[in-house]
This record gives sequence, C-alpha cells and structure tokens, in this order.
Amino acid sequence: MKRSDFCATESLRAGDPLAGTGAHKFRNLLISWPSSQWTRVFRKAADMSEATLAGIEAITEGGRRVNLIHRASQPRGRHRLYLMPECLQFDLPPHELPDFLEALAANAPLDRWSPGSTRRPLILCCTHGRKDKCCAKFGNATYRALESAVAEGGHEADVWQSSHLGGCRLAASLMTFPAGRKYGRLEPGQVDAFLHAVALDRPYLPAYRGFSQYSPVRQCAEVACLKWLEARGVDGLVDLQREKVDEEGGCSHSRWHWQAGDREGWLDVTCETSNVFRYDTCADMTGEAPAASRVWRATEVVDAGGNQFPLAYRSRRIPTRFT
Repeated sequence: MKRSDFCATESLRAGDPLAGTGAHKFRNLLISWPSSQWTRVFRKAADMSEATLAGIEAITEGGRRVNLIHRASQPRGRHRLYLMPECLQFDLPPHELPDFLEALAANAPLDRWSPGSTRRPLILCCTHGRKDKCCAKFGNATYRALESAVAEGGHEADVWQSSHLGGCRLAASLMTFPAGRKYGRLEPGQVDAFLHAVALDRPYLPAYRGFSQYSPVRQCAEVACLKWLEARGVDGLVDLQREKVDEEGGCSHSRWHWQAGDREGWLDVTCETSNVFRYDTCADMTGEAPAASRVWRATEVVDAGGNQFPLAYRSRRIPTRFT
C-alpha cells in the first residue's frame, strides 16, 4: 500500500483512535496575532517585541498555556485576548500588551484594561501550517467551512484560527472553550452538526477526543459511555463514580452515572491498552517506519442490568478526504 504524504491520512489508516487524545491545560491565554507572523513555536510570532516575548514566557512558566489566534475580521492595530477558564476578553493596542502580560504573570488586577465577559462559545481550529502541513491542508479547509457556517447560518460562536493545539496527525484539530473539549478529524461537511452540538453544550461524538481535564483512559471511558447512550437514542450527561486503573497491566474499570432528564442509570466500562503504529507529525515520515505508540481503547460497556455493548475497533476503509 502506497504511503500518503500526510500524517493525518496515515493515522486514520493505522486505526489511531481519537478518544483519549484530548489533554489540554486548564488555564489558557489566547492572543490574536496575524498568522503570517507565526513561527513554529505555537506561542511566538516573528515580529513580537522582546518585552512581549518575555511576558509570554513568564506566563508560561506560571502554568498557563499561551496560544496565538487569528481571523481576518480582527482590526489591525488591536489584539484580542481571551483568558480561560475565567471567560474574560480584552482588546488592547500593541503598546499595552507587555504591561498586560506583566500584570497577568504577577496576578495583579487587570481592571485597567476593561475586561469583558465572553458570551458565546469559543472555537479554535488549528491552521498552524508552519508546525505541520496537515494543519495547513485539513485545518484550513475546516476553518473556512466553520467561518462560512457561522456567517451564513447565524450560529452563536466565535471561530478563530489557532496555532498548534496538539495532535497534528488528527487534523483538523479543534478546541472549544469554556467547555474544554477537544476534537479531531472534523471535516467541512460536519461543521453544521458540530456547531449545533456546541450550541447545546454537548460533545460532537463523531470527532470527539475527550474532555481536556480527564486522563487519556478516563477520556476513552467517557466517550464510550456517550456513544453507548447515543446508540440508544439517549442524549445524556455522564459523571465518573469510581475508577480502578492498572497502568502496568494495561487495564481499567470504571463506573459512570448517566442522566437524561428524569432518566438515569449506571455504566461499567472496561478499557485496555494496545499499540498503534503511527507517525505523530508529517516531519516524522522521513523515517522508514512508523513508531509504536501505546493507546487506550474502550473494549466493553455494561449497563446496570448486565446487558453488554461490545465496542468494535476494526480497520475501516479510509473515507474520501476533502481537498
């Protein structure tokens, strides 16, 4: 079989799972910056001043992730900033950015910059082509579809291009705030259904990688529960009750409570590890063979009545990708 030029295509062909790949820092700062100036480092731009770079590094050392964002409608000479999970937004002229970053790093009050509250879901789509060409090809196509759908369909969301979000092989890669959910392999034809799910504050399961604050195995179990419910026509919420993970043995057992209106139940989920042979980025494809990576997969869901719902993860035909 001929190898593709894109790690995202090879990842799909290898059966590399989406569930369990949604990790992301809880505290985030997003800074609008023209994407033409982005470097390979996701928080740096080529035309940033030394003071701005120093402020970003101080914030990063304090434990907050910094990403660059861009959209054509952003006024020149103004930076839009978002703080998450605080759900605050700021609009600053460039000369005030270093002082803002210094204050944020020092946990000083930010009132002088007139913070506003984010009122709509924030959607980031990675288009960081300098980091990986899959994000340029697949990410840009999905971003354009999202941008058009929001403009034409009246969806309540703010959509931005983003620098590297992690998981280049899963392009198009996305993150939603404040929900903290991560997505992958979202194609242009799926954006309307995706935006509908975001508006309802529900995960869009066909592309869902997991809740960013869960561990990989917990993300796998969460996704398995939600798919179990969806298969039965239930739009429910799930909450972890207890969990036992044997990392060395590569097995996990967890119990989840689900609720949908006045209906509720409990699900027991088994997850196991396996190896998948994949390229993490397009740059890795210069080697002769993909590397083995350990992944978690949900293998069984059992409801409170003891009925089993086995999950099949067989190799599947690669769907037609967008151009």
